[in-house]
Amino acid sequence: MSEAELVLRSTRVVTPEGTRPAAIAVRGGTITAVLPHDAPVPAGARLEDAGDRAVLPGLVDTHVHVNDPGRAEWEGFHTATRAAAAGGITTLVDMPLNSLPPTTTTAHLETKRRAAAGRTHVDVGFWGGALPGNTKDLRPLHEAGVFGFKAFLSPSGVDEFPHLDQAQLARSLAEIAAFDGLLIVHAEDPHHLAAAPQRGGPRYADFLASRPRDAEDTAIAALVAQAARFGARVHVLHLSSADALPLIVRARAEGVRLTVETCPHYLTLTAEEVPDGASEFKCCPPIREAANRDLLWQALADGTIDCVVTDHSPSTADLKTDDFATAWGGISGLQLSLSAVWTEARGRGHTLDDVVRWMSAATARLAGLDGRKGAIAPGHDADFAVLAPEETFTVDPAALHHRNRVTAYAGRTLRGVVTSTWLRGRRVMADGRLTGPQGRLLTPTP
Repeated sequence: MSEAELVLRSTRVVTPEGTRPAAIAVRGGTITAVLPHDAPVPAGARLEDAGDRAVLPGLVDTHVHVNDPGRAEWEGFHTATRAAAAGGITTLVDMPLNSLPPTTTTAHLETKRRAAAGRTHVDVGFWGGALPGNTKDLRPLHEAGVFGFKAFLSPSGVDEFPHLDQAQLARSLAEIAAFDGLLIVHAEDPHHLAAAPQRGGPRYADFLASRPRDAEDTAIAALVAQAARFGARVHVLHLSSADALPLIVRARAEGVRLTVETCPHYLTLTAEEVPDGASEFKCCPPIREAANRDLLWQALADGTIDCVVTDHSPSTADLKTDDFATAWGGISGLQLSLSAVWTEARGRGHTLDDVVRWMSAATARLAGLDGRKGAIAPGHDADFAVLAPEETFTVDPAALHHRNRVTAYAGRTLRGVVTSTWLRGRRVMADGRLTGPQGRLLTPTP
């Protein structure tokens, strides 16, 4: 530790080996050692003592819709990454749709990078998009540094990002498997959605009936079959249907290269509590019943679900009308995700080690960043979230940092206050106050 520039000390440091008292030595933005709590501080090093507050590796959120450029009035890199930093997220990977243009060619990727450059409070990477007709663009995007490819199996909600049918999915998967890339998939079957009752209006029960579980289950089954056919790596986005869990278990047992995520809103909210007309709760697939939520938690505990990500998908407030059929579908959760998940996890007997595994280690691994992100270990970036785990707060939309302060968590009391966030050994947020942008644009680690 003699060459350390910074020593961050706490009685509760969440390491890959478990939570323990420790002193983290940092030099040049990198963790150089994790030492006993009482290790001497070298001359010239700055000591930051977090006391009994927990020090977590900065969270890695691999499912964020920044919407910039083109729909920056919905969100933007400056505001999205500001909210991320306020919530203890130090790395995010931006989705390829809802921006104009979508990230579906190398030229569009460069447009996206120019929009983000110098405006991010945390590190940012990019997913590419797999669309009908852009198979030729997939390898060039991979070589240009996207982390993988997003596809929809049902309409995406924006015309410029159409979904893949099964033949188009096969063509995209064959190409992506050829360079061992990753396809991440919004899995809802369009035929099941079309056959479901479609009633407009403010009743949440009607909206829930319009996005049935079997739409998810059927789409995941088809994806698994295609992945097995091509030996491809696939990832199921925002799983909400617990009915699909046995299929996922069987697929893995048969050697399918499959990972799965869910989201804070599926783990902390329930259909029974969504008020009619409250489209701040609308997302696709939808928030389902409490019994379904319990099964998702069981799947997290046993490893069937790998990780938890926000699917932060904001819009302007005027698009959140009281008609669930026409309101924009998306929940904004960057700033609150850690506290929301910790509140529910703690009540179910889980620990901060579990939360870090789901929201930092596994997500870093999904993006291929686990050699530098997602763990407090030597050689990793010195990215930290300092959390007061026992403190509570009531969600006030006015205190949120994302651009349009619509939230499904308004008025809820959550446990776990992020008191500071560190990026490569530099504090980017302290007690709700943020420094200027310090994030970098990331590409996959070779």
